[in-house]
Amino acid sequence: MAKLILTTFVSLDGVMQAPGGTQEDTSGGFEYGGWQVPFFGDEDMGAFINEIFDRSGAYLLGRRTYDIFAGYWPRVTDPQDPIAARLNTLPKYVVSTTLTDPAWENTTVISGDVPAEVARLKERMEEGELQIHGSATLAQSLLEYDADNADGVHGNAAPGLIDEVNLLVHPVYLGSGKRLFPEGGQPRAFELIGTRTTGSGIAIHTYRPGGRARFEDFDPPPAA
Repeated sequence: MAKLILTTFVSLDGVMQAPGGTQEDTSGGFEYGGWQVPFFGDEDMGAFINEIFDRSGAYLLGRRTYDIFAGYWPRVTDPQDPIAARLNTLPKYVVSTTLTDPAWENTTVISGDVPAEVARLKERMEEGELQIHGSATLAQSLLEYDADNADGVHGNAAPGLIDEVNLLVHPVYLGSGKRLFPEGGQPRAFELIGTRTTGSGIAIHTYRPGGRARFEDFDPPPAA
């Protein structure tokens, strides 16, 4: 059974929209696309991304991210490029209700019960991780599904669909845009299982989702 790993770039205020280009995703009037590009030459970040892709066995992508990847990676034909080699050959699953005939090799469309299909994919896979990269709407929906179905408190919870979350937190504040954790989501606890900082100041945190978040009060001071 495979783990489902979510990896995404986020700003200091949690925005994950359009990191890779000014026109990548302008929905909602977003004007700050391409905010990740100035950090692209960070060798430490590149090494981490390569580590992630080295563990991949298949990819689960939202439609917008799939279109971005499909428009770029098939044109990278260098066999020494570790990311291109994997993306162009390994199975890809795209969640979409409108895509019917994907041109990118080894692509399967998921259009029905997404959580159920993701659970089946995890069960069927025998090698490598099932990985989500970016894919804001898909990531939000699966995290919310897991939160809605969490049946324990932090440290004592049944596993959900997403097994780990890698947040690459960039030292930039955007003030608007799609966030990984939007307003109104279910409170959820996470356990930090790894962290590192890159040369350009990107903080890479790896979390394991827990159960429901806990809310308590401080004990009152003793009576005089």
